[in-house]
Amino acid sequence: MPPKHTDTTAEKNQVTRQDFRLFHRLRVRWAEVDMQKIVFNGHYLMYFDTAMADYWRALALPYEPTMHALGGDLYVKKATVEYHASARYDDQLDVGLKCQRIGTSSIQFVGAIFCGDQLLITGELIYVYANPATQTSLPVPQSLRDIFLNFEAGRAVTQCQVGTWQELQTHASAVRTEVFVQEQGIAAEDEWDDADATAVHAVVSNGFDLPLATARLLQPAPGVSQIGRMAVTRLVRGSGLGKQLLDALVECARTRGDREIRLHAQRSAQGFYARQGFSSYGDPFDEVGIAHIEMRRTLASH
Repeated sequence: MPPKHTDTTAEKNQVTRQDFRLFHRLRVRWAEVDMQKIVFNGHYLMYFDTAMADYWRALALPYEPTMHALGGDLYVKKATVEYHASARYDDQLDVGLKCQRIGTSSIQFVGAIFCGDQLLITGELIYVYANPATQTSLPVPQSLRDIFLNFEAGRAVTQCQVGTWQELQTHASAVRTEVFVQEQGIAAEDEWDDADATAVHAVVSNGFDLPLATARLLQPAPGVSQIGRMAVTRLVRGSGLGKQLLDALVECARTRGDREIRLHAQRSAQGFYARQGFSSYGDPFDEVGIAHIEMRRTLASH
């Protein structure tokens, strides 16, 4: 039988979009609609689960490496859904998630699904942190607990370090190897050059000091900066780390008095750089077998 949709409940009146820092946006697909032309009830749990991946990205925590490093894993103990109204084909939905409470070994999330400002669904997910071999519960590590609490309190969950190659080589080279050499197939001899030794480097790391993103800043001519080797690990792309890197290096260029900043953008990333104030210049070209376009941005002084 289909779920009964009620117009108002005490819970519905208490839940608003402002209760959530994290939203995942999606559109209802045709395959998710039942014979009544509304979303089949079971799909709402899938929507919450999809949003959970975005929650981990927002924490800057790639899930599998994080759990492996901690020596535990999370298992669903309880999942409940309350239906207030129906979503229909092609509706644009915002799925909100919030870490509501952390117990000794359990973590409670509350969620809500909105179409515009209309609340459609509320839900609760309870996970138990446990030993993956025995599936017996373990205390939630304090380090993980702190990251959840910092995120929900609006505090930073990453840090951006700016420094020399000598200071940041270990972290920066790990990210560049993962992204450029292993993922994109660029030859290792094409990835490393003498410019690293004189460049300013930036590295973004998460709450476990795991490096997730890096870039470097050169000065090919007086008053001109060039950003290069911009890399963000795959599992956290789209979570703002690229902008964090750019902002840090643009500020470095501005502080030393540069008037313009340039970069060679992979064509797939051209839109991202355009949103950060860079304009395309010249024709596309090939670099290490990948299509690029030069982009430039004028720097205003403070």
